[in-house]
Amino acid sequence: MQEMRFKVQGSALEPYEVVFVKRSEKNLSAYCSCPAGENGQYCKHRFNILAGITKGIVSRNEADVKTVQSWLPGTDVETAIEKMRELEKEAEKIKKALSSAKKDVAKAMRD
Repeated sequence: MQEMRFKVQGSALEPYEVVFVKRSEKNLSAYCSCPAGENGQYCKHRFNILAGITKGIVSRNEADVKTVQSWLPGTDVETAIEKMRELEKEAEKIKKALSSAKKDVAKAMRD
């Protein structure tokens, strides 16, 4: 098991603690002390680090972000992120189609 810790400055006065734990080749866990992270919700601090974004890290270990990123391939987290991204693309397509349909309704009402 490997572990990596970061301090990330968020909206609170005190930095949040973000922890990544590589439990096995297929299991990666990530925790954050921000309100969203503590409630098991989407947390931008964890996602930013996984995306290689070092902005906000105040623990002076920005170089460790690359190590955490190297843990991602083949894990359950990578699979879940890929699914999320696919759904985001689908949602964007639906949003555009809905906007177009609303315009069509508005146009039909003006005839």
